[in-house]
Amino acid sequence: MINQFIWVIFPYLCVAIFIIGHLFRFKYDQFSWTAKSSEFIEKKTLMWGSILFHLGIIPVIMGHIVGLGIPAEWLNAIGINDYIYHIGAVYIGSVFGIVTLVGMFLLTMRRITKENVRRLSSASDILVNFLLLIIVLMGCIATLWTNTTTPEFDYRQTISVWFRGLLIFNPDATLMSSVPWTFKAHIMLGLIITAVWPFTRLVHVWSVPVSYFSRSYIVYRKHKTN
Repeated sequence: MINQFIWVIFPYLCVAIFIIGHLFRFKYDQFSWTAKSSEFIEKKTLMWGSILFHLGIIPVIMGHIVGLGIPAEWLNAIGINDYIYHIGAVYIGSVFGIVTLVGMFLLTMRRITKENVRRLSSASDILVNFLLLIIVLMGCIATLWTNTTTPEFDYRQTISVWFRGLLIFNPDATLMSSVPWTFKAHIMLGLIITAVWPFTRLVHVWSVPVSYFSRSYIVYRKHKTN
């Protein structure tokens, strides 16, 4: 029953909170839909941390989509065999994972060590920083350490199949029984941050400034003094 709750009920519960939470916040609390920039307080660490984090996280997300969403048989059919996939997932993925980890570490240290930034931060801001830091750290450990010490484990035959089962509402919790704890921790933390997402600054991810391209120019005029 515990296994069933963790790998079947809990993921759907997190997704439900994610969707309902976003709808509720957008309807009743739009004024808080912001990243609350602290750039005016400290720029240097923010710049490097933000650049490294975003430079790494986009390829990492794309790698997760390919690894979890596309069956190994489909990739083999288009010429991407297990060896080529392993090179991309482990070595190239590890590089971008470490870049993301360094960026997230800088952003987290900045938030807790810079007094003015810390004062501006809410409890949810600090929680998100640490959650993201630990998630990325566990992802790097799972990729670099677990794949090395447990080479016989193939997440594409376990985690990926379980994940696709969730998408078609037919998950099999038994597939997660043999999964190493590092991968399980990475997944559980990912589900937790999915649930808290709509109640944090992470909502700014969905705010694309489309109107920026069609808005009128802002004209600045120098004030003349006598």
